[in-house]
Amino acid sequence: MDVLIRLLLRFILVPLGAALALAAAAAFVVIAHRNALLALLDADPQAQQDYFVALLFGGPLLALLLSIWAFYMFVPAVIGVLISEAFAIRSWMFHAANGALSAWLGWTLTQDIRDEYRFLAEPRVLVAAGLAAGFAYWIVACWTAGFWKPTRSPRRPVPPPS
Repeated sequence: MDVLIRLLLRFILVPLGAALALAAAAAFVVIAHRNALLALLDADPQAQQDYFVALLFGGPLLALLLSIWAFYMFVPAVIGVLISEAFAIRSWMFHAANGALSAWLGWTLTQDIRDEYRFLAEPRVLVAAGLAAGFAYWIVACWTAGFWKPTRSPRRPVPPPS
């Protein structure tokens, strides 16, 4: 019964960890490019007034366009997560490296998108965002990876004093 509960818990924690990892990576990219985004807004005074409308309508469109890049990054990350779940790898270094490697592979495989959007042109920022995503995923889901391996070893009975 304990294994079944841990398996059901994995079905909750893994998607939650993936969502938070994606949010952490996106927040890292936005913070890293804050000056470029502000310079883009300062270039046109009318853009500041229309910022909310542009964010409301342009945000989902930009997310749709960048989803191709995210797909190329997401596939290697899922392979790393499946490996960690299969072998119960609970190391934060493994997951941070998985995020960095996934971000770098996504960056190398999407040459056409990278040339079109200047915010995806810097590989160091994207690899650092992958590191942040891997660490965020580990915090939520991977310190208990592997549903078949308990997080704590069972207590041994203490022998009675002789």
